[in-house]
Amino acid sequence: YPSYIGSLSFRKACADWIGRRFGVGLDPAKHLSATIGSKEAVFHLPLAFCDPGDVVVSPNPGYPPYTRGTTFAGGENFLYALRADRGFLPDLGAIPRDVIARTKVLWICYPNSPTGALAPLSFLREAAAFCREHDILLASDEAYSELWFGDDRPHSALECGTDHVLSVFSMSKRSNMTGWRVGFVAGDEDAVRLFRKLKT
Repeated sequence: YPSYIGSLSFRKACADWIGRRFGVGLDPAKHLSATIGSKEAVFHLPLAFCDPGDVVVSPNPGYPPYTRGTTFAGGENFLYALRADRGFLPDLGAIPRDVIARTKVLWICYPNSPTGALAPLSFLREAAAFCREHDILLASDEAYSELWFGDDRPHSALECGTDHVLSVFSMSKRSNMTGWRVGFVAGDEDAVRLFRKLKT
């Protein structure tokens, strides 16, 4: 069996790609872990960060494993609406304070599935700052990072720093490797360490 967290050479290749694509420097020994596709990471992430009764905030509409993984971990789901009049970006200020106080993970997904919307870097900075202020993990589903229309290349939440930020990537979409079940998470050193512990 291979390593639960991925070989160092794989993690280095992922870090090198993130550096080329997003201009972010990561230490493959500390900031990355392999996953069995992105779905495994999405579904299992709440098990690493949530106790029963903790909240995970997710988009609606959104990828079902955001909420299913939370329920599996004994957490509570709070859904925010993706609305066309907001460019399919969440209104973080509309999340009730009592929900924020119990929230451990906030999911975003850009390029967005299913709307196709992109998030400007200004919003990603806002979301990262919001999560740092409230001690929440910003979980950024970036499985579609290499699929977009027009000239605007999508940004990564990692461009806003790794503190309280964990991005999830899928080789299925970016490299047409669906059946290989390969992905990776990258970002906050403590979050990666907890996720590796869960996987092991």
